[in-house]
Amino acid sequence: MNAPSEARPAAALAGDAAGKRRRTALAKSSLVEILASADIRIGGGRPWDIRVHHERFYERVLAEGTLGFGESYMDEWWDCDALDAMCHRVIRAGIEERMPLNFRMLLTMMAAAIFNFQDKRGARRVGRQHYDLGNDFFEAMLDPAMQYSCAYFRGTEDLAVAQKLKLELICRKLGLQPGMRLLDIGCGWGGLAKHAAKYYECEVVGVTISREQQAYAEGFCRGLPVDIRLQDYRDVPGVFDRIVSVGMMEHVGYKNYRAYFKAASRCLEEDGLFLCHTIGNNRSTTHSDPWITRHIFPNSMLPSVFQVARAAEGLFVLEDVHNFGADYDRTLLAWEANFRQSWERFSERYGERFYRMWRFYLLSCAGAFRARGIQLFQFLLSKNGIEGGCAWVR
Repeated sequence: MNAPSEARPAAALAGDAAGKRRRTALAKSSLVEILASADIRIGGGRPWDIRVHHERFYERVLAEGTLGFGESYMDEWWDCDALDAMCHRVIRAGIEERMPLNFRMLLTMMAAAIFNFQDKRGARRVGRQHYDLGNDFFEAMLDPAMQYSCAYFRGTEDLAVAQKLKLELICRKLGLQPGMRLLDIGCGWGGLAKHAAKYYECEVVGVTISREQQAYAEGFCRGLPVDIRLQDYRDVPGVFDRIVSVGMMEHVGYKNYRAYFKAASRCLEEDGLFLCHTIGNNRSTTHSDPWITRHIFPNSMLPSVFQVARAAEGLFVLEDVHNFGADYDRTLLAWEANFRQSWERFSERYGERFYRMWRFYLLSCAGAFRARGIQLFQFLLSKNGIEGGCAWVR
């Protein structure tokens, strides 16, 4: 009497196992075909090919998209010798558009439409999670001027030189003169503020939402007319001759783009200039990549040229747009090399999963810029238009 009842569960288990194998095989076949369109092979011998270590990798990626792809790498489910080259091929081939819309992405899009994640309280989250990781950690990865934004590689392959060229480019575009008051929105560790105060004799107010950055920048700029504040851009009082914002608009969010430009307009003299340096998207979106949002930059979002122009309309005249996004590829590769070379100092603090996460972040972004999937824009804006134009810019 017991044999049939014992046989049924065994048969059910066998059926479940067979069904699981079919699902895995189907997922593998689908993903292999998708990757092949970018000339990426599973188990191939080229640097950009992928080696899979866990059979559930295929289903996870198809079900979770970029979030599952990045997290499965963090979990050591797969490896690739050249993550940047692989991601370049994925983006250039438009693979993301061929992936099925998954439930997680749908929730992300719905939440972004309903909530303002970049309000004053939400905006501080990225400071705590990312920029407060440790000043010594960022010192090891960045150049001596502590520039955590795209360098300007012109006539050099040296990161430190290219970052100084970027600082000079910004100061020249703004037409800085001794005695000018400069507002630096999202001042980071104070590198630009120090440069403008030291070499252009400006008075600088820098604002950041990171306590670690504020503490570092205060010491970095000691002895110069620089005031570093822990303050939201929406709360800055006073009026300035020039305003600069480098790598900050990515944290503003589409619901706040207009408020961002209104704050800049309110703080800028009538004959002033505002330079906004930001990573930009090729198309307008209202959400960010789920993996980047969860693990690297909470509540981040990349604006398009259209979104910037629409948010600035009626407040500013767009004097100049400069795109040197291709330079971000080299910048990120330099950061990754510095990070890898200094990892021994930080391995015990952060652990292996962080190591894989951070390399995936730097190298996948390098691949995205190489594929021209995202850009780096400098927008130069005036309140009423500069008579005769800004001839000094080019």
